[in-house]
Amino acid sequence: MSGILDSVNLRTQMVGQNRLELLLFGLETEQQYGINVFKVREVLQCPELTEVPRQTSAIKGMAHIRGETIPVLDLSEAIGRSSVPQSERNKCFLIVAEYNKRTLAFLVRQVDRILNTQWDQIMAPPTEIGVENYLTAIFEHENKLIEILDVEQILADLYPMSTDVSREVANEEVRERAKQHHVLIVDDSSVARNQMQRSLEGLGLKVTSANNGRIAWDLLCGMADRGVDVLDHYLMIISDIEMPEMDGYTLTAMIREDPRMERMHIVLHTSLSGGFNVSMVKKVGADGFLAKFNPNDLAAAVVSRIGQLEGRN
Repeated sequence: MSGILDSVNLRTQMVGQNRLELLLFGLETEQQYGINVFKVREVLQCPELTEVPRQTSAIKGMAHIRGETIPVLDLSEAIGRSSVPQSERNKCFLIVAEYNKRTLAFLVRQVDRILNTQWDQIMAPPTEIGVENYLTAIFEHENKLIEILDVEQILADLYPMSTDVSREVANEEVRERAKQHHVLIVDDSSVARNQMQRSLEGLGLKVTSANNGRIAWDLLCGMADRGVDVLDHYLMIISDIEMPEMDGYTLTAMIREDPRMERMHIVLHTSLSGGFNVSMVKKVGADGFLAKFNPNDLAAAVVSRIGQLEGRN
């Protein structure tokens, strides 16, 4: 167990080059699941939890960890499986993670090991399984499929968020100007795409979405090959960082290497926490960085870009 903890601490310092490291864990069956190590703050044996009065969700209590009180989410129950009996919690583990500026601890049955791979080895789930699930990607390892859960969807169901943009950020005049522009959003999480799309369309923008960097890259190249000026077509690209097949860092780097689109305005966004994000954004040549998900921050980035264009005209 201490080896996994040491690995988490060391590997959260690694970033970039389409690389991914997954912390593998198990719930109530033999199926293995994975979580991006970059999201993980630490792994520890489940301590005694402080119960939550009138608890009606998968939040099972609170843990006091290193001076911080952190809500504990039973991940099995959150995805519709059997919850961990209270008598067995002391045999389980907590994966303390940060998503969308929120720190939570995921209660899991077991923590296995860390796998080092590439985002281009991570596959989107087959479309035949439909959209009503918590699966965002799959990964084949040793002839078994490891499932990567859409934690953003799980948290959105627990903590519904408004997608409305404040009038102080975008007044009627700004919204009218926004109607002239088109934005490309790239994210493998359906909930993240829907949140962004509702916010941006609420401003009056036209929105095109892509499920990962590879799809976005193929879209842009196809347009450019047909003679479409993608810089004129899209106001900007807003892309997630961690995605199957091609991550946001790689997408940005490839756009910067293509003279037909190298001046595209790109903002990267992620639920990952940590100072490395800003440095990597600069390294790959992106124009900005946003933490997920705040509709006003998202709108402010778009309004700023519109202002830049108008200032040059």
